[in-house]
Amino acid sequence: MACRGLGSIDGGKPVAVPSYPSNCLYFAKELLKDHSLAPNQRSSCVTLNIIVVGAGLGGLATAIALAQAGHKVKVYEQTPVLGEVGAGIQIPSNSTRILFKLGLQPYLAPYVTEPESIHFRRWQNGKLIGKTKLVPNFGENFNAPYYVIHRADFHSALCRKARDEGIEIQLGAKVVDYDPVHGSIKLADSTEHSADLVVAADGIKSAARKIVLDGQEMPFRKPGFAVYRAVLDVNKMRDDPELSWILAKPALNIWIGDNRHAMTYTIGAGKAFNMVLSHPDLMGPSTWNEKTALEDMKAEFQGWDPVLEKIIGMVEKTIKWPLMSGSPLRRWAVGKLVVIGDAAHAMLPYMSQGAAMAVEDGIALARSLSHMESPEQWQHAVDIFQTVRIKRSSQMQEASLLNGQLWHFADGPLQKARDAAMIPEVEGLPFSHSPNQWSDPATQMWCYGYDSENAIDEAWVKAGTAHENSSML
Repeated sequence: MACRGLGSIDGGKPVAVPSYPSNCLYFAKELLKDHSLAPNQRSSCVTLNIIVVGAGLGGLATAIALAQAGHKVKVYEQTPVLGEVGAGIQIPSNSTRILFKLGLQPYLAPYVTEPESIHFRRWQNGKLIGKTKLVPNFGENFNAPYYVIHRADFHSALCRKARDEGIEIQLGAKVVDYDPVHGSIKLADSTEHSADLVVAADGIKSAARKIVLDGQEMPFRKPGFAVYRAVLDVNKMRDDPELSWILAKPALNIWIGDNRHAMTYTIGAGKAFNMVLSHPDLMGPSTWNEKTALEDMKAEFQGWDPVLEKIIGMVEKTIKWPLMSGSPLRRWAVGKLVVIGDAAHAMLPYMSQGAAMAVEDGIALARSLSHMESPEQWQHAVDIFQTVRIKRSSQMQEASLLNGQLWHFADGPLQKARDAAMIPEVEGLPFSHSPNQWSDPATQMWCYGYDSENAIDEAWVKAGTAHENSSML
């Protein structure tokens, strides 16, 4: 990692950012406001025609980032009507910061909820065993809030922003083949469309990924878990004195126990209550019975905290989802074809970073392409992009898998040691480490303080091919 100049304090010698992980210069953030620590806004010197396949969260965020960098972007989406399925989703600070930079803040504002904190609770009785203070800490430390939102509202905000940017979205356009040599796609209606670059954000079942990997499929890691998802009307809970306290302040609550956890938070600007219930499942979707889903869900958490059981008892409808994680890919690109998002790095939801990684992908790709000074550099720009993003997303996959272990200890020595290590954060005492990765200082700064554009800039500097002004802020 190259050292970047921060300008000088009191006219002295410029202070260089260390190449090792450190927060030692955080104190200077305010003093150096005129020499903003954020990357310089930049448009590409070279304008490309770019096709984005997939109008999901990652595809739209990428299209917006590329369009704002000066490229001509068209999105192809196989569904005839735009929309998202699912329930709640988290927008952590590393993603919010990018979305705000892209101008999404007013589009998101009507729909988001900003939880004050994250509470880890003992499975048996709901006792508070871990706590991460989000407000004001995350906004102050990472220059962006931590939000939760309904997935459909998040998608709607991105759609409206994309259209306001003048991005064309062709619906009912199913891609059946990719040509990485010529940078073209073939649709189900046999029409072909070409561009300087094709970005495939076509999801976990990506057809483009197999082409990037020379016909091989990515091996999936199946941890043996599935989740029930449900949304409750908050009014039902508010009328119950045993449950109303959980709605008093917006927060994420996570009950953790032996091979299971339940995560809850309000969405829809506080109008709905989102639930995600993770449990062991080795059988797979083909064996699931939709008719017994509600009773099966209740049985999985029988004997847990009575408050949680009461909330689960109010659920009228649930959807069960299998969980799987991708494996780190050796590459994300071949020729003029690039994969991003779940197509490149599907991960467990235990760090709540899946969509955030796709948003990071989009801004990182736009940033790398902006370093091009001639059309011939496109391959170099893509190579730098994939090198940086493979490392980042692979580490996030690893962190997500680790949470799947940390949260699911059975009662015993490991569980007791884990809970004891979180006592300082619960009591508001200083601590230097925590098994709660939202609170652990080193993990926190790595996860939420990461700057995708700076990472790209530094990679270009290291390669010796960056614009002269990109290494100095």
